[in-house]
Amino acid sequence: MDFVKLLIGFVLLIKGADFFVEGSSSLAKIMKIPAVIIGLTIVAMGTSAPEASVSINAALAGNNDIAISNVIGSNIFNGMIVVGVCAILRKFAVNKDIANRDLPINILVSIILCFMIMDGTLSRIEGIILLVGMVLFILMMVRSALKNREEGEDVKTISLPMSFVYIIGGLIGVVYGGDLVVDAATAIATMFGLSQNFIGLTNVAVGTSLPELVTSVVATRKGESGLALGNAVGSNIFNILFILGMSAVISPLTVLSESLVDGIIMLATGGLLYVFAKTKHEMNKGEGIICILVYVAYTVFLFVR
Repeated sequence: MDFVKLLIGFVLLIKGADFFVEGSSSLAKIMKIPAVIIGLTIVAMGTSAPEASVSINAALAGNNDIAISNVIGSNIFNGMIVVGVCAILRKFAVNKDIANRDLPINILVSIILCFMIMDGTLSRIEGIILLVGMVLFILMMVRSALKNREEGEDVKTISLPMSFVYIIGGLIGVVYGGDLVVDAATAIATMFGLSQNFIGLTNVAVGTSLPELVTSVVATRKGESGLALGNAVGSNIFNILFILGMSAVISPLTVLSESLVDGIIMLATGGLLYVFAKTKHEMNKGEGIICILVYVAYTVFLFVR
């Protein structure tokens, strides 16, 4: 029964996020908000909605291991699998702003998080600091988007009432699905004698990262240069600043020593992406294969430890 609940939870998370993004994008188009702002804000946040729901629900339930490991595991998956698969499917150029601004910010917030959890806790004060960082990041993105307006790909527009139906329905699916995933993952971890930290780093993290994977793969197949990397990096920044920030404000998180090791690995993968992106300002098939192999090695490491 727990496995059925886990499956239903993932379906609700993924479809809920899909409806949320479509409804929000349509609403933004109706309100004449530039497409570039939609991509930098609504889509990035929408694809991270499952991670937000799982981690915040876990924090409310007192399952600190899942709250933290879900974010760290998702970030490693986004950087290595999402970007890696897209690079294998099609070589893509890396946007200059992503290489010079967003990737360094991703590394910076990863370093800040590692320092914050070195003492074994993520306090409310530290959570507030992360949330303030999220506000500053959004303001910077919006300012940059308004300064460099470009007409992007048209977004499929639905009616205004249906846009609200999609948004509200999607959010309900994400929240309820996240609750099911946390409950089922906790029960399964106990059943098999596995730690919540391991479950959060693997199946929960992978499941909640599927929206990023699907969005990036579709963008790559359509030839949208750099969108795959931008989506993954933007989601990673959102995961750390907003999701962990909000989780810590709700309930201060106790951090296992294992999570600090995983955080350092997350930082290393962010650095690897930066090196790849700065090399010829593109991501190619060889680099994509390396990313996939790094994630496979990390998964093996999780089983062994």
